[in-house]
Amino acid sequence: MYKLIDGKAHAAAMRREIACGVAEYRRKYGRDIGLAVVFVGDNSASKVYVRNKIKACEEAGVKSFAYYLPATATQSEVEELVKSLAVDKSVDGILVQLPLPAGLNADAVLSLIPVEKDVDGFSESNIGSLCMNKPCLVACTPNGVMRMLRREGIEIKGKRAVVIGRSNIVGKPMAMLLLNADATVTVCHSRTQNLKEICLSADIVVAAIGRAKFITADMIKEGAVVVDVGMNRDEDGKLCGDVDFANVKDKCSYITPVPGGVGPMTITMLLYNTLAAAERSVGL
Repeated sequence: MYKLIDGKAHAAAMRREIACGVAEYRRKYGRDIGLAVVFVGDNSASKVYVRNKIKACEEAGVKSFAYYLPATATQSEVEELVKSLAVDKSVDGILVQLPLPAGLNADAVLSLIPVEKDVDGFSESNIGSLCMNKPCLVACTPNGVMRMLRREGIEIKGKRAVVIGRSNIVGKPMAMLLLNADATVTVCHSRTQNLKEICLSADIVVAAIGRAKFITADMIKEGAVVVDVGMNRDEDGKLCGDVDFANVKDKCSYITPVPGGVGPMTITMLLYNTLAAAERSVGL
C-alpha cells in the first residue's frame, strides 16, 4: 500500500516555522525581511505565480515589493531595475519571474542579481557551491523535494535515484542534492536509451521531463519512491503530472500527487531562501 506525500501539509508546516523565523528576525533586528519580484509582460500563468508568491509573503510576514513592467520594456529598463534592487538594503531577495518576453536576454538580467540575494538559486555561484556541497541558496523546487523526502523519513543514503530531466532549474540541481545526500544518481533525458530499464533499477524516481503521464507503471519497480515534478494538462484538459498516477501508485511505497505534491513546496522554499538570505546578511 502506497503512502501519499502530502505537499500541502508539509508546506503549511514549514510556512509556520518560517513565519516564526521571520517574526524573530524582525524582533531581533528591528526591520522587515524584503522580497522583490520583477514581472515583465503579460503572461497569464506567470501572473498567477507572482500573485501566489506575494500572497505567501504576506502570510509569512515577509514584505514583498512587486515591480510590473510592460512587454515593451527594453533590456536596459529591466536591467536598471534589477541593478537598483541589488543595492537596496531593504531587499533581501530578488526574483525575476521567467520566462521574460521574447527579445529580452534573461541570462544577462539574472547575472545582475547578487549571489546573496539570488533566492531562486539560479546563479552560477550558487550552482557551483551546490556542486561542491557548500552552503548556498538552492533552487526552490528540488530543495522542496528534498525537504519532503526528509520530513517523510525516507532514506536517501545508499539508494539508487533516477532523475528524469536535466534542466538547470530542476533536473541538474535535483541530481546534485541527491548526490550530496549519498544517493547513487543517474540523470536521464530525451536522448537517454533504455529509459525503462534504468527507471526499473531506481529506489527513488524524480520525474521532471514535462510530458503528461510519461512515466508508466511498467517503468517503476515495486516499493519505489516516486516524486512527480511535472505540471501538464491531459487530453481532457485536466491538470496532471509526468507520472501516470492512477496506474503507478499501487507499485510505490511513496508517491506525490499533482496537484498538491511538489508545487506547494516550491513557493515555501522561496520564503525559506528569503529568510536564509536575510539571516546571512547579518552573519547568521
